[in-house]
Amino acid sequence: MLEEYESSILGIRELVTHQKGTVTIACLPTAAFYFLPSVIRVFSEAWPGIRIRILDVSANEGLEKVINGEADFGINMISAQSSEVRFTPLLRDPFVLALRSDHPLASKKQIEWSDLEDVRLITVSRDSGNRTLLDNALSAEGIHLNSFYEVQHLSTSLGLVESGLGVAILPRMTMPGPDHDTLCSRDLPEPRIQRSIGLVRSNTHSLSSTAQLFIDLLLEHWVKEST
Repeated sequence: MLEEYESSILGIRELVTHQKGTVTIACLPTAAFYFLPSVIRVFSEAWPGIRIRILDVSANEGLEKVINGEADFGINMISAQSSEVRFTPLLRDPFVLALRSDHPLASKKQIEWSDLEDVRLITVSRDSGNRTLLDNALSAEGIHLNSFYEVQHLSTSLGLVESGLGVAILPRMTMPGPDHDTLCSRDLPEPRIQRSIGLVRSNTHSLSSTAQLFIDLLLEHWVKEST
């Protein structure tokens, strides 16, 4: 406790006198792309001496890095929970069907789960929080799909979709913009599957003054973006 207090005091002194320090964020790769660039730009203009370190890792890895103190805080899925952290939700990210624009299903106005029974589905590994969320939701409804290809990263699954090897069910946040030359997305039918993304903070480690500054700016920026 004394060491944490002394570290906090030192951090405040550095911030006030030298504007130095490091903020370490354990973040889902897709969330890092979605949330952080614009906030980092504003933060770095205000406090140019403070370094930003982004650990773009899986949900489980990100949770562990917040718990063990390697990261000041995280941006993660609510499903990655522990009694050692608290979660502040920021947004709900629905799952969509990712496919090529020239795929036969791309011309359908409404996708049904039965449309996906005979297509090759590209999925992420069972270690992924996204895969767990998807599998549990589909299993509860008795929906069984043809999971044919398995990858480790969402970005890899998009690459396979773009190559025409199959389709994927992914969080909307992972999709490129609507002007993409090859890829498009379609809404999925009920049950609506979505993940909740938010801030993860430790219940046992004190937050550095520099990390608190970044969180305050992130929350302020997100409120503006949401209104």
